[in-house]
Amino acid sequence: MKEPLKLVVVTGMSGAGKTVAVQSFEDLGYFCIDNMPPSLLPKFWELVRESGKINKVALVIDLRSRAFYDEIIELIRNLGSNNVIDTKILFLDASDEELVARYKETRRSHPLAMEGRLMDGINLERDLLKDMRMKAQFVVDTSKLTPRQLREEIFRNFETSAETAFHIEVMSFGFKYGVPIDADIVMDVRFLPNPYYIDDLKKKTGLDKAVYDYVMNSDKTEEFYTHFITLLQTIIPGYKDEGKTSLTIAIGCTGGQHRSVALAKRIGEALKKDYPVRISHRDIERRKETVNRS
Repeated sequence: MKEPLKLVVVTGMSGAGKTVAVQSFEDLGYFCIDNMPPSLLPKFWELVRESGKINKVALVIDLRSRAFYDEIIELIRNLGSNNVIDTKILFLDASDEELVARYKETRRSHPLAMEGRLMDGINLERDLLKDMRMKAQFVVDTSKLTPRQLREEIFRNFETSAETAFHIEVMSFGFKYGVPIDADIVMDVRFLPNPYYIDDLKKKTGLDKAVYDYVMNSDKTEEFYTHFITLLQTIIPGYKDEGKTSLTIAIGCTGGQHRSVALAKRIGEALKKDYPVRISHRDIERRKETVNRS
């Protein structure tokens, strides 16, 4: 039997952290929708089922009127009555004092008090949302939470796969084509012996055994690799603790075809023992008609 689609309804008080929440669900691989009119949702679910490509959806609801609220309550009741969609409600709350402070800081108007007192809007929203709060499986008070702490709370409750939460990209590149702008860690290996100057290896790449062995059968390479892999194994847990969902490690040589490719392959394979890793070689097929070193 096909597993039901996972739906998380993200709702709660305006200013309580729905923006941070939706960004967190995106990082967990959810397809996120912000304030879709309730009348369009049945058609959306029909398209999702037909596509078969989406299995996790986070629906962000900002209740701005009684009519909208009633439609959503009815929709959730219908969704919860079948086995096709597994529906959970995440309700974000905060104290009145904290909500007032956040609105004052951002100088935004409350959606239910555009021309009135801020507290009038907060009180009205609490009244509208009291039934939804009672139905929620997860209620998070963000009064004393930082955005990072809220993110960690969402990951704790909704993370289903370590691969979804954190993964590593190990890539090779050539400095003469530019440093990858999305790299978190960049390592230059142009100090290692260069296979480009060996006629039999010049037109091969670091994925070829002959080139790989040439690069690795060097005392310099072995010393570098030992120190670098130890460093990575020491610092990667810190990146995870800081809430990063991905880490890009870029290994560069001159042309991105020999030394960096071989090292990226070895480093990536070693890290795969503990983390989900993807190995890529940005410039392995780029060969300019030039006398520059590889």
